[in-house]
This record gives sequence, C-alpha cells and structure tokens, in this order.
Amino acid sequence: MLQILLLVVYVWGIHPRFTEAEIKLVDAEKCLVWGPGLKPDVSVLPVRYFFIMAIDKNGQKYLESTPLNFDVKIKGNSPHGRCRSQVDVIDRGDGTSIVRYTTADWCDQVEIEIRYNGTQVAQSPYYVRNKVYSEKCYCPQDLQLFMLHNNCPNAAADMQIMWDLHSFKRVNFSAIRENLMKRYNQPESVSLCHYVVKKQQIWRQCYGKYTGFKMFMDSTLLALSRVALLPDMEFYLNLGDWPLSKKGGQQRTSGPYPIFSWCGSEDSYDITLPSYDLTESSVENMGRVTLDMLSVQRSEYRWDVKEDKAFWRGRDSRRERLDLIDLSRKYPELINASMTNFFFFRDEEEKYGPKVPYISFMEFFRYKYQLNIDGTVASYRFPYLLGGDSLVFKQDSSYYEHFYAKLQPYKHYVPFKRDLSDLIDKIQWAREHEKKAQEIISNAREFVETNLLPQHIYCYHLALFKEWSNRLLAPVVILPGMEKLQPSYTCFCKEPHIKDEL
Repeated sequence: MLQILLLVVYVWGIHPRFTEAEIKLVDAEKCLVWGPGLKPDVSVLPVRYFFIMAIDKNGQKYLESTPLNFDVKIKGNSPHGRCRSQVDVIDRGDGTSIVRYTTADWCDQVEIEIRYNGTQVAQSPYYVRNKVYSEKCYCPQDLQLFMLHNNCPNAAADMQIMWDLHSFKRVNFSAIRENLMKRYNQPESVSLCHYVVKKQQIWRQCYGKYTGFKMFMDSTLLALSRVALLPDMEFYLNLGDWPLSKKGGQQRTSGPYPIFSWCGSEDSYDITLPSYDLTESSVENMGRVTLDMLSVQRSEYRWDVKEDKAFWRGRDSRRERLDLIDLSRKYPELINASMTNFFFFRDEEEKYGPKVPYISFMEFFRYKYQLNIDGTVASYRFPYLLGGDSLVFKQDSSYYEHFYAKLQPYKHYVPFKRDLSDLIDKIQWAREHEKKAQEIISNAREFVETNLLPQHIYCYHLALFKEWSNRLLAPVVILPGMEKLQPSYTCFCKEPHIKDEL
C-alpha cells in the first residue's frame, strides 16, 4: 500500500518528504510515551493527553516531523456499546507529538493503543484498570487525592501564590465585607462578583453595570466541582481588566482588601488567577474553542520556510501599539504589523490604518518572530505565543499573569523596552543568532509543557483555593440575595449527596 501511495504522488508531480526507507527509520519500540492521559481513570481533565517522542533505530530523538503520524485508538466498552472517543494527534514538528482525546460518559476495560507504521509503540497497548469517566460527569475526588493524581504542587511551592497571599495571612470577611463593598461597589466603573462555595454548592452575587464576564468564573468553578471536592470558601472577583486593590492611597490606613483578578500588577495587591481566556481554553479543550495550549503547538511551518520578520496583529488598546505601526513602516524588512480594529484611538485611524482583516492565529507562525505588546493590561495571547514554534519578543511591563514569575528573559523569550526603543536591535540580534533563537523556542515549549497545559491550570486553581480557604477566619455563609449556580454534568459516578442550604 505504501509503495502505491509513493507511486501516486510521484506520478502527480507531488514530491514526498519521506521515502519508504526513511519511514522505517523510526523505532516504534524505542519511542517514549508519557503524560497524564495514560491514566485517565485517576487524572480527570477536560481532555486527556499524553506525549510521544519519536526515536530512530540508533536511539536518537527525531528533531523534526516524523515521516508518518502515530495511529492512536481508544478501545473499551461503554453504556452505548463500544467506547465513543475523539482522538487528535498534534505533530509539534520537533520529533514529538501530543495525543489528546475525549470519551463520552464512561468507558470500561479501556485500552490505549499506539501504533507507528503498523507496529506497537513503546509499551502499547496501555491497559486502564478502572472505569474512565468523562470530565462532563459528576465524579469529584477528594481534593488532596485529585492533586496527588495530577502531580499538583501545593501552594507553598508556587512563588506567585505565596506572593499574592503574603498580605492576607488571615482574612475575616465578617469584619471587612461592609467596608470592602463601600470601597468597590461603584457600578459605573467597577464590576465584581462575590462567590461562595459551601458543601460543593456554588453561589454568587454580582455588582456593577457590566457583569457578563461572570460566565467564565461560573464555568471554571462548575468544571472544578465535577472533578474535585472544593473547600468551603468565599472570594471577590474583579471582572474588569485593571487590578483593583491598588497600593498606597486609602489602603495605607485601611489595609489592602483581598480581590481576585485575572491580571496582576506591580502596584496592586490583587490575587492573580489564570486568565479567563487561558482557563476557558482548558475547560473547553476540543470543544467550542478553536485555540488552546495543546492545539497551538501544532507545527505547520518549518523554521527554514518561515518569513524572517517579526509579526503582530491586534487592536489599538495601547499607544505603543501605534508606535509599532510607525516602526513597521520604517523597517518593513524587519516587522509586519497592522491594526485589526480601532477603538481607543479612533481619531488616529487615518494615520495608523487601514484596518486589516483578522487571520487565523496559527498563521502568525508563518513568521520567525512574534511580538507581544500589552493591551489594556497584560496581553493574554502571550501563553499561546510561547506554545508556538516562533521566537517570542515580550515588552517590559508592570502587568503580569499568574505564570510570569517563573519565566526568564533570554531563556524563554527576548525582552524589549516598554517604549520599543531597542526592538529593532533585538530583532536584528535574533536574526544573527538563529541557533540561540531556536534554543529559546525549545525552552519556551518546555515551559508550556510543564506549566500551562490543562492539568496545570486546574492544579493552580485548586492549590490557590485550598490555601485561600485555610486563611479564612469567619464561617462561610450564603448571604441573602445570592444566586445558586446549577450543576452541569451529563452523568455521575454515584448519586451526589448535595443538600440545599440557605
């Protein structure tokens, strides 16, 4: 069959990248396979996923795409007959692949079969001992057990969590709630929600004119509650872009109020959560979202065919983005940058336009270099850029997401000054040091693999919530006017023993 395929592509004038001899160079038995998706009975996530590293006959790792894709099948029995599954193999272009899959409801006697060119890979097939339940089922594990099964570090091991909480060693909401609401209940300028979790039920009350973003925290808490028993707790979530709990001013005398936000800053006390965008892409992985931290690693353009320029697209949410347009016009051989929308500087559209159409995020990686410039706050595209296969340049900023503290300049990205004054020099440096650039790209992808995949986003939330609950002094109570979130699940392991409580 393979010989026929090679003959067909030759006759039609299509030049195959690999010959039959090259296809046999991969040693299926020597390949390496690892990841939480190999134990789907205990590691319950929106998608299960694992990694495959291609090894050749000489025991060396492949450094580019393998000649053939790995063939993965999820076998087993379900209430509907054969186990229903969806499998996606993501070629990262560096000799490794990500396999992600979902199952419907529950499956029993599950086997994970991995083949390459018809031969079983590594220890395939992998047998799963217990029933495998979909993440959409209501099957919460003991919190500590979930963290153990998913190799979640405790809060004390995460520098950002401990830094964010260092000003809130003990929190008594009964004593501060009234003043906190006086400070932040400003409907025209502030939107926030008060969340309470008690006995696995989730309640909230929101304040402000624009509260639509509550849907992201709603879905996050509901998703977490399906897989783990959440601690009783309460917190206030900032639904806006800018951190709220500013240092100095009134808080010098009143003390900082604990506010959870999706973005932190050097001049605020806000407690940072993984951004709503990153969390949604984890919860809805292989669902309604098209971009996530797994799919963005799909390699479509080899380094040697990428354009040797820095690339940027976005809206006009910061002056430096307009300055970038000026730079791109002055140095078109180095930068391809354009605006997709004008909102904040509409009166300057004639100068910095015209607007260009949106393009697929994956098309960004046709270019060797990616520019990350703040928007209103931190640019939430940064983690996706790190997961791609281009070199990321990041603007110096006082804003940060939950993972920034673990990053190192020139190891995971190339920094440039906030005013862009050294950006051209940095791009020219990268063009002259391609080996170092590719090393940084590799480090960034390794960082993503160990810090930003769905497993890590779930772990961060749960480690933070567990530590936060331990710092609350007053009893957690459901207040008048709070709305109960309705659980969302398609099946359950056993009848959930949940009692309504007022």
